[in-house]
Amino acid sequence: MTDGTPLLEARGVTRILPGIVPVTLVENISIVFGHGEFVSITGPSGSGKSSLLYLLGLLDVPTTGEVFINGVSTAELNKTERAETRLKTIGFVFQFHFLLPEFSALDNVMLPMRKLGLRDAVEMRESAAGLLSALGLEEHLHKRPDQLSGGQRQRVAVARALANDPPLILADEPTGSLDSRSTEQVFHILKKIVDNEGRTVIAVTHEMDFAAATERRIHLVDGRVAQDEAQSPASAMRGGGPEALGSHAQS
Repeated sequence: MTDGTPLLEARGVTRILPGIVPVTLVENISIVFGHGEFVSITGPSGSGKSSLLYLLGLLDVPTTGEVFINGVSTAELNKTERAETRLKTIGFVFQFHFLLPEFSALDNVMLPMRKLGLRDAVEMRESAAGLLSALGLEEHLHKRPDQLSGGQRQRVAVARALANDPPLILADEPTGSLDSRSTEQVFHILKKIVDNEGRTVIAVTHEMDFAAATERRIHLVDGRVAQDEAQSPASAMRGGGPEALGSHAQS
């Protein structure tokens, strides 16, 4: 939707872990994300960054408050409906790629398509091959994860996140386990997704260079939003911007 309705919105979202001493993970967060945004979420360890991301991605349910996608509340969705909404709307990239080790790169990317069930086998295979090729992995389609480098595995994970053409990509420390060169590769891929395709990317990160190169930064402290501001991206990390993707993605 591009009629001014936010792509994603949290209204008064709180998440409390019950117990003898309840633990508040995030508290009363209200935040709006539009289409085509590149947002970083930062904060000290334990500040609620990943907890907020999991709530926004419908992987967790708020104790109070609501999450809206395209203006529609997800509060009353059952487990099956939440899963279907995730498959259609959200792609996930995690710090550890979580690729299935027995499957090839191509088959890993096809998994979300199979779960959604909207394409036939030929369409899924062609689409998955196209995504991997666009990320510089055309020579690695049939390799298993253990035959790929860390940066290559994470690019497969990005391709998998894009498999069902979602408008929203949520990334939890997507470069946390990568070396500096692979970090640049993944950053530029995510930036290109925003700049060229108009998707929204929200990335939890502890890397300040990464955060400084996004267009908006949300900083959490003790489960609350301490800062939410637009910023002029620092020189898109060392690689010089999304146009560097072509040369970076070949390694």
